[in-house]
Amino acid sequence: MAKAAAGKRAAEPKVQIGAIPYRHRPDGAVEIMLVTTRETQRWIVPKGWPIRGLKGHEAAAREAMEEAGLLGEIGKKPVGRYTYWKRRTRDFVLCKVRLYLLAVREQLATWPEQDQRRCQWFTQADAADLVDEPALGAIIRSLTPSKA
Repeated sequence: MAKAAAGKRAAEPKVQIGAIPYRHRPDGAVEIMLVTTRETQRWIVPKGWPIRGLKGHEAAAREAMEEAGLLGEIGKKPVGRYTYWKRRTRDFVLCKVRLYLLAVREQLATWPEQDQRRCQWFTQADAADLVDEPALGAIIRSLTPSKA
């Protein structure tokens, strides 16, 4: 009986890492860069699977560079976590995302995924409203990143 019940338990969420790229406008307001997903074109933050040999914050910085061409100073401690259902071709997988703040210094002229995604700067409030996941929106809304 215990074996059958164990087989029906939900799978543990898969871990992902993500960056919240931000910059300060001259008036001091915070802007957040969002990118679109490749398939559904929803607005998200740059994120992906952990990368062997890299710490979480290093992998988050790599995702921001690959997905949006962003370089900057990445925080070493997560600023938040959220869980979501990743849409795949045939199914969904539950993912838990650890988020790191990225103080953007520059955007490269070319980057690996620039033809696969759109990226755009938004006010903090607009970025929070545009992402589908309510928990991610709440994290974005609550941020108070310091000036670099």
